[in-house]
Amino acid sequence: MFNLLALITKKKYWYIHSMAIKVILKMYGMKIGKKFYIEGVPKLKINGNPKDIIIGDNVSVFGDIDIRNRENGRIIIEDDVEIDSDCRFVSANNAELRIGRRAYIGANCFLISGADISIGEDCLISSMAHIQSSEHGYRKGESVRYQEYVYGQIVIGNGVWIAGNVTITKGVVIGDGCVVGAKSLVRHGNYEKYSVLAGIPAKKIKDRL
Repeated sequence: MFNLLALITKKKYWYIHSMAIKVILKMYGMKIGKKFYIEGVPKLKINGNPKDIIIGDNVSVFGDIDIRNRENGRIIIEDDVEIDSDCRFVSANNAELRIGRRAYIGANCFLISGADISIGEDCLISSMAHIQSSEHGYRKGESVRYQEYVYGQIVIGNGVWIAGNVTITKGVVIGDGCVVGAKSLVRHGNYEKYSVLAGIPAKKIKDRL
């Protein structure tokens, strides 16, 4: 129905829709900045403090979005961020998920923070990236399903390009200006500025020229 109205009105409907969604999110207690724009409906699972979800000015969401927090988890989306459709953002424990100014998040990305995840300014994250700062324990003799999580923060610097279908796990630091090749698995490492990474597991293959 929403898409039909947008088609009929040549997308002008989305501006009215966005104002309504902004009012609803603020009623939940979330902090929403100026010129918020959304072409979908948020799915919310807020078991923490809704005031810990902060969306800055001029943030655009081009479809549905799934936002979840629990315990003291914080989600901060800074100014001028663009988010494509069907992304999921989760923050739990005492973690902070922060997306820096002017970043772009592609469709179907999952950003899940049991420990801090920081994404720098001007980052480009392509579709279906999975960035998660926790993983199950997997000791022998005990079902993985019931083992406690292990955590490690993730830091992604400014101006990083992460190509499609990349997975980044706990304990990773990616320096400013790095490029991560499509379908790479980045695990446990500190990668210097302007590195080009690729592979499973990802390794530095060269420096940007």
